Amino acid sequence: MPFYVSPEQAMKDKADFARKAITRARSGVVIDCDAGILLVSPNSSRALHKFSELYDRIAFAAAGRYNEFERLRQAGVRYADLTGYQYDRQDVTARGLANWYAQLLGTIFTESVKPLEVEIVVAEVGETAELDQIYRITFDGTVSDEHHFLVMGGQTEQAAAVLKERYSEGMTLGGAMEVAIAALADQGNGERAELTGAQLEVALLDRSRSHRTFRRLTGARLETVLAEARSGGKAAAAIPPAAGPEGASPDDASPPGSTGPDANPPAGPADGKSD
Repeated sequence: MPFYVSPEQAMKDKADFARKAITRARSGVVIDCDAGILLVSPNSSRALHKFSELYDRIAFAAAGRYNEFERLRQAGVRYADLTGYQYDRQDVTARGLANWYAQLLGTIFTESVKPLEVEIVVAEVGETAELDQIYRITFDGTVSDEHHFLVMGGQTEQAAAVLKERYSEGMTLGGAMEVAIAALADQGNGERAELTGAQLEVALLDRSRSHRTFRRLTGARLETVLAEARSGGKAAAAIPPAAGPEGASPDDASPPGSTGPDANPPAGPADGKSD
């Protein structure tokens, strides 16, 4: 005789499963500053990225199981590219993408046996800090509008407390980096982990750029910002331009809709590594 499980218990079990998996992932910080929206996370890999461009002024960030959020990113790029092609580039917004992701994740959470072990963020940089948009979408499709900063994945309570205490509006890029590293380095037991440039993945939605604003901070560019962060963020960071047009890195130079030949939209959960 088959066992009966109430819908409430089934939803609770799936939520607990996904929540525990995301808690085991490494945290990431999204924070605004005068230069734009800064994204920082511990990640020693130079190939498996947590942060990526979705569209002209929109970035994608995620924590959890890599293969699952990478499929979500690829599907989001195609959705944004198709919307911009069918209508107008101005019609592609962070709010629209967040709502689309919320519907997708909510459907998977309800209909699949195993939910996706992911937490994602869609951020859009505005002409001014007041126009910045940051949305968090959880594994069950819940979407929330965040202001100024957020922490995704891992032990968010300690990091969020540091951000709330040290954040101030109008911070420089170096000041925002200092606050983000302080939040990520806090171990919750009075100790602080030392984070170097080689251990970090850093990206910026650059407010000063007119078209494609996403850029990765690596090498000399990253060291310049870290040096300012270590000095207390008192001097504005002069980021050296990278190779390519408008200082774009090889990541920045790919077309917005280019996701590779194996890019398939998520049809359900899959196995993979947690990042």
